[in-house]
Amino acid sequence: MPIHHSDSFDETVVRLLKTGGIGVVRTDTLYGLVAVANNDVAVERVFAVKGRANEKAPIVLISNMNQIFDQIDASISDHLAKVWPGKNSVILPSHRAPDWITRGNQSVAYRLPNNPELCELIGKVGPLIAPSANPQGLVPAMTIHEAENYFSDKVDFYVDGGEVTDNTPSKLFRFGQQGMERLR
Repeated sequence: MPIHHSDSFDETVVRLLKTGGIGVVRTDTLYGLVAVANNDVAVERVFAVKGRANEKAPIVLISNMNQIFDQIDASISDHLAKVWPGKNSVILPSHRAPDWITRGNQSVAYRLPNNPELCELIGKVGPLIAPSANPQGLVPAMTIHEAENYFSDKVDFYVDGGEVTDNTPSKLFRFGQQGMERLR
């Protein structure tokens, strides 16, 4: 399959994701290896290409709170509104997320990026998994060229979002009985 290179989330990227493709895009934190979260075959392909441990659940990028797998009540929504959008991932309990997302856990980590173009893409294709763009154990790609060196033709597309200059990971929170707890 030919590899699509772009500097935007064009219709080819949308089509590739909707039909089970995987690719590399700049998220709000790092470059991510992305696939539509509702497509088990595409998610498993990301795990295989990355060499990601099967039990390590991915963070799911959403464009709005309605894309969370489980229904959330107002108290959770109020807490999320305080940290989203932005570089804040929140682990929520889940009973409805598919097994290929939860990976044996009873929870899902979500992030609502502060990136309008990425959110527009997610609005068109649905929630995305987006582990960092690197083979497990190697340094995350800071440029699209580094990602291409890692993955070559193992992915369907690359979207160049420029060089990552701030590689600070997202803050990680868990929502539980006592409310929001910061983990990192």
